[in-house]
Amino acid sequence: MIEKVLPIRRCFSEFLATSVFWLIALVVSGLFVWLVADVVIHGISGVSFEFLTSAPSRFGTEGGIFPMICSTLLILLIAVSVAVPVSVAAALYLSEFARGSWMSVSIERGLIILAAVPSVVFGLFGFAFFCDLLGLGYSILSGGLTLACMILPIMIRALQAGLESVPDDYRKAAAALAMSKTRTVRSILLPAAAPGLIVGLVLGIGRVLAETAALLFTSGSVDRMPETVFDSGRSLSIHIHELAMNVAGGEPNAYATALVLLVLLLIINSIAIAVSERLLKRKVKII
Repeated sequence: MIEKVLPIRRCFSEFLATSVFWLIALVVSGLFVWLVADVVIHGISGVSFEFLTSAPSRFGTEGGIFPMICSTLLILLIAVSVAVPVSVAAALYLSEFARGSWMSVSIERGLIILAAVPSVVFGLFGFAFFCDLLGLGYSILSGGLTLACMILPIMIRALQAGLESVPDDYRKAAAALAMSKTRTVRSILLPAAAPGLIVGLVLGIGRVLAETAALLFTSGSVDRMPETVFDSGRSLSIHIHELAMNVAGGEPNAYATALVLLVLLLIINSIAIAVSERLLKRKVKII
């Protein structure tokens, strides 16, 4: 009798667990579809060629968002250009040169804490250090450097996980061939861990494009076209915030700007995912 009851309980437990997981997936998917549908329905009518290529007027209720697109791309370029080499160097040090040491453990704990720090704290840090101490003022450069500091923990942890997932057989084979550590890292480990870097890059790009609080303290909210990276510039996320919260009648253009931001994020992430899949198909070559 007991032998018959146990399989029934086991089947019921599996069915219950599966149902809960499916319910959670459906709820999350439903929320995502509802959010995207709301933005598309309210914003599609406001997106046009003129909207994408002209400057705003009347506090953003009329005109377009071309200066904001340029400012956003410049901030993203600065943040990624600074964060990628630093994250690669830090991840290599933690996973290949100082694995298991007290220094590595301390840095990893610090990265976990930094990843949980609110963006407004990074904004205050960027204002105090880049804008005030270094004298960069409210500028695109200050905003990009601040966001680079913000996404560093995410990118370092992602690339470190990618490096640690590379089989030790690769390292042993390289040592058996008398390859130097530098050559092993360049020719074997980095190509094998490249998808981890792409994952961190995608997460970092998403956070940069969606960031508002930190940029309010560093890049400013001037809605004109920046001439250099030392000029203040308004990102798309700040433009959405200003139109939705501080400008009467700005909701239609806020929805249209949000739709453009979603499409921009989708395009950049699709490119990164395509590169990642291509790297996964490539074999590690010893040069």
